[in-house]
Amino acid sequence: MKIKEFQRLMYELYFENDSRRGVLGNFAWLVSEVGELARAIREGDKGKIEEEIADVLAWLASLANVLEVDMEEAATRKYPGKCPRCLQN
Repeated sequence: MKIKEFQRLMYELYFENDSRRGVLGNFAWLVSEVGELARAIREGDKGKIEEEIADVLAWLASLANVLEVDMEEAATRKYPGKCPRCLQN
């Protein structure tokens, strides 16, 4: 699945609730999931790490949807096949 497809799926599944929650509410959930990912990394549990990475990605997509940011376009602009700092690939 491409980034754009995943973001669209999150929109279709959750946008109604995400829009009611607003930017700060979605951001708070994203931060919470990053905390859960940190805990899973500390525990070294690969299964939990994979699950929490998926949750972080889902909440990032939800936040991007509420902010009307296309994640794939933003990533492509920032990382156009080379490092944005040194401009090397």
